[in-house]
Amino acid sequence: MRPIAEGLFTDETSPRLVGGRNRETGRIVFPCPSGKDYEPYPLGRQGTIWSYTIQRYRPKSPPYAGPDDFRPWPVAYIELPGEVIVEGRLTNVEFDAIRIGMPVELTFMPLDPAKPDSVMIYAFQPIGDKQ
Repeated sequence: MRPIAEGLFTDETSPRLVGGRNRETGRIVFPCPSGKDYEPYPLGRQGTIWSYTIQRYRPKSPPYAGPDDFRPWPVAYIELPGEVIVEGRLTNVEFDAIRIGMPVELTFMPLDPAKPDSVMIYAFQPIGDKQ
């Protein structure tokens, strides 16, 4: 798997996002800032939808424009309990099935599914029965 950015995912069988933990305060952020104040911190893989919207326009480039054949997708803030709230795409769920508080888990998907060598991005999907 070729990530969209180096150091974004752990190198494990079930990769996790790499956040940063402030060495002095213990505060966790995402992504991990460079510098001596933060140490890499692997985040949990499960959380709940804190808020969401449907992105109905193609992102500007740079840095990552995505596929030319743009279709709207859901974007959510995911609360990872006791850690941090991260922004990410939602996948494997119908727009009208998305709910605040819905349990989700980390997954990965190609930025541009039409390209066989596409970089991978992180996303979240419902836990259990796919919607």
